[in-house]
Amino acid sequence: MAGRIRNEDIALVRERASIDAVIGEYLQLRSAGGGNLKGLCPFHDEKSPSFNVTPARGLYFCFGCEAGGDVIKFVQEIEHLTFAEAVERLAAQAGVQLRYEDGGPGRGPRQDGGQRARLIEAHKAAAEYYAERLRSPDGAIGREFLSARGFEAADAERFGVGFAPREWEGLVRHLRGRGFADRDIVSGGLAKEGRRGPMDRFRGRLMWPIRDLSGDVIGFGARRLYEDDDGPKYLNTPESPLFHKGSVLYGADLAKKEIARRRQAVVVEGYTDVMACHLAGVPTAVATCGTAFGDDHIKVLRRLLMDQDEFRGEVIFTFDGDSAGRKAALRAFDDEQKFVSQTFVAVQPDGLDPCDLRVRHGDAAVRDLVASRLPLFEFAVRSAIEQHDLDTVEGRLGALDAAAPVVAAIKDRSRRHMYAVNLDRWLGIMDEQFVLRRVRELANRRQGRPGQGGERPGNGRAGNGRPGGGRDLGDARAENGRGAPDASPRPAFDPHDPEVQRERELLKLAVQRPALLGPAFDDVPADAFIAPPHAAVRAVIAAAGGVTAAGAVQEWVSHLLERAPNDQVRDLITKLGVEPARAAQDSDDRYAVELLARIQERQLTRMIADAKSKLGRLNPVEAPEEYNRLFGDLVALEQQRRVLRERGLGSQ
Repeated sequence: MAGRIRNEDIALVRERASIDAVIGEYLQLRSAGGGNLKGLCPFHDEKSPSFNVTPARGLYFCFGCEAGGDVIKFVQEIEHLTFAEAVERLAAQAGVQLRYEDGGPGRGPRQDGGQRARLIEAHKAAAEYYAERLRSPDGAIGREFLSARGFEAADAERFGVGFAPREWEGLVRHLRGRGFADRDIVSGGLAKEGRRGPMDRFRGRLMWPIRDLSGDVIGFGARRLYEDDDGPKYLNTPESPLFHKGSVLYGADLAKKEIARRRQAVVVEGYTDVMACHLAGVPTAVATCGTAFGDDHIKVLRRLLMDQDEFRGEVIFTFDGDSAGRKAALRAFDDEQKFVSQTFVAVQPDGLDPCDLRVRHGDAAVRDLVASRLPLFEFAVRSAIEQHDLDTVEGRLGALDAAAPVVAAIKDRSRRHMYAVNLDRWLGIMDEQFVLRRVRELANRRQGRPGQGGERPGNGRAGNGRPGGGRDLGDARAENGRGAPDASPRPAFDPHDPEVQRERELLKLAVQRPALLGPAFDDVPADAFIAPPHAAVRAVIAAAGGVTAAGAVQEWVSHLLERAPNDQVRDLITKLGVEPARAAQDSDDRYAVELLARIQERQLTRMIADAKSKLGRLNPVEAPEEYNRLFGDLVALEQQRRVLRERGLGSQ
């Protein structure tokens, strides 16, 4: 029996197991200055990062919940291991050969060791067994299944896909031969008790190993292959000491670095969808494992995204286009407001999932599906509207009654107001105040308050000195008549909306580096900007002659400040002049082109919507010339938008 791990070996593990690398397997870390790193704490829920890591000292500490320690303590806490188990796990990763007080090195699955360590070893051996059987003659049915879905042998190897033969004790015998005890094979969910002892849980199925964030196999997803198999289509590892399906995301071990780098996570529905997305160039795809997307999955993604107040991240749900898929998307609406990052939905109109889409239309179609995402709020509202006939008064009122509760459920006040305004436009009721009152009544009812007619939409940050806080810049009137937007009220806006942030980045360039933008920027009107403060600044730039008239930067900024209609707009121009602007990885020119293309594309989208609306009201028989002219305009606008979308993809 192995004894206590030698102290010098424990010290060597601490030295070789880089704390920032180990913790970085579980959450995104960013520089906090002075050589420190920070991220969202994995031990308690928080909106802003308070979890700090000091690599120079090998320590971590959370200023929110006061959890702290060294790399061994972190692994103990995050994986619920004993001290010895944590040391053994880190030693295996760092290539340290441990010695025990009895003088013997640890070999194989130690029966006296911790249960988790034994189960991890058993699952690793099982994954190797299944992968080997996929390459054997009886694995041909599994290889055919993969080939029909566009996957090659190298793809199966990359994702560790295997095959469970139609044998009662094939895996059990294999694991026994490797020194594993029956109790561990059963408790880990690899086998189940039969009348004559343990028998394989998975038989005649294609096998996907499910790994935790550190890359250890903790369970399997199994797909039925034989027609005479009367079991479920998909069978997953049951709850075990290793596997808790409510907190596991398939593919997260492969996707975590790209999720952190791109600030994007794509949630798909199946194992083959994850494979298809990664192979098609969407390496941020993950999937749940036999359960609905829930709170624990959200916690995992938030840590990987470092989901915090900047609203820079994106969580994109993809669902089948059928009714079940749409229902699943609407269920995700309830989870949307648990994220800080903005959430989207990408639904393929013809009902193809990412795997089938890749087979029929290629890798680019999968990337286009993700790029065509809609904000989840918008999808939920439009889904409610689509169930009604908007050509009749009764249909529009019915759509309002169906969609208003969805809008009222939006917790953020400014975003709720914005969607209420959009709802009036989408329904064609043309009575904004009527729609706003209906949504306000429902929102107040949800919050247990009586209806309040005098509630003024805002963002709830009055007096904080930030754009959108206190007095709306868009409501500021032209005090001197120079370069101000019109006096009509504009809808509230969300300063954390990615679209609003893109506007801000574009205006930073217009103030700091106007030569990057050129005449194309001057062709974008002020009303193309969502945020009223941004529209006000755009109007000032126009009044100063546009960016093409800019000279030296210092002189240019002075001209803008002189033409600002009030202190609020002047302050914003000053902030835009000093805030650092982001940049593309390769060039500032490309970043400027991408930002401008996204704003132009958005403006074209509005024009396309208007053209479609007009076209829908025309009778091609009664007004053929006008109908054909408008149809031609629509085709041209769609072509322009496609070009702009290609330019703007790099800014996502």
